[in-house]
Amino acid sequence: MRCGNFSRSRGDLQAPVIFAFLEASATNRIPRSFFGSGSSAAAYHRGMNTITLPTDDEMYRALLRRDSEYDGLFFVAVKSTGIFCRPTCPAKKPLRRNVSFFASAADALAAGYRACKRCRPLDAAGLAPDWLSELMERVDDDPLRRWTSREIRALGVDPVRANRWFKAHHGLTFLGYLRCRRLAGALAQLSVGDDPTAVAVDAGYESLSGFRDAFQKWFGTTPGRIDNGGPVLTVNRLPTPLGPMVAAADDQHLYLLEFADRRMLETQAKRLEARLKCRFVPGGNPLIEQTHREITEYFSGDRRRFDVPIRRMGTPFQETVWELLSNIPYGKTTSYERIAAAAQNPQAQRAVGRANGDNRLAIIIPCHRVVRSDGRLGGYGGGLRRKQWLLRHERATLQEAAQGR
Repeated sequence: MRCGNFSRSRGDLQAPVIFAFLEASATNRIPRSFFGSGSSAAAYHRGMNTITLPTDDEMYRALLRRDSEYDGLFFVAVKSTGIFCRPTCPAKKPLRRNVSFFASAADALAAGYRACKRCRPLDAAGLAPDWLSELMERVDDDPLRRWTSREIRALGVDPVRANRWFKAHHGLTFLGYLRCRRLAGALAQLSVGDDPTAVAVDAGYESLSGFRDAFQKWFGTTPGRIDNGGPVLTVNRLPTPLGPMVAAADDQHLYLLEFADRRMLETQAKRLEARLKCRFVPGGNPLIEQTHREITEYFSGDRRRFDVPIRRMGTPFQETVWELLSNIPYGKTTSYERIAAAAQNPQAQRAVGRANGDNRLAIIIPCHRVVRSDGRLGGYGGGLRRKQWLLRHERATLQEAAQGR
């Protein structure tokens, strides 16, 4: 979802624009320190040596496509360079005969390969590069500051390199990112009833007309037409070993947690916006940080249930199905047929599948634990390879715990 892909005419929903902006917010407001020393990709794959990789041909095709659904599911090593990468690495693709595949970064390291400096396979997917970190921390501390090229260079960052990185990864320049940050803050202020003139000044605009034009371009409406009656949801990307996830929360509940490349993400955001009459602003809040901590602990094998407060908001049937999903034990599976029977509607297996697909809280409401009655995986919005990884991760964690007792 790049910024240039969305119409911004009056009356458009605001959600796609904010989620497009969020992709530009590659640094995240979640501190890198949350990952600690035990949160590298190698640590995330603790106990995962039993995972069966896809076929070599399938993995090589995923590498050529840079398919994000395979991110974290395997790592590719290049024999001619001695380097290993993610499947999504932007580097020139090696010949088929020059690659080997590994289930984990730890296995690639043990085989003598070095981590690629471009795709950084030892980091959780979604983190910004190290050379941008200090600059982005400064931006987070003072999002209204207008940066000059000289000030950027003083931090050891080449402005041309920064712009190239943002354009390549997110479709807008670094200065475009800064404008997005200022306008997102303005939206938050307007949503609680602040005066548009004062908000324009706070956002660094010298004229109200300039602020009005920029605001309408991004949000499809003028500052004076913002309805301050609905909630404001903070949205951020959370790095995980299977690719970044998108979370949306207010101060009381988590409403959304999805893999960032899921096709349904924009639809889910629009549904939330229509249901809540809410506005989305990128950034961080305590619930986003709690979600990040807990999802990190889940991937490292240290958490089996989630404590972050959630709000599901479905039809009565969906609520019943989601409650049943929440009660599936960690490391276990059940079938669509059994869920339908437990919901007192044995013929509603397809409806159960649709309710699974409409689940906005991936992993926390564990729809990945529902499989077909014959044991096949069935569907999963985040991709079947991720579903397989999650199930095997949970089983391996239980096995490791049992062996340790």
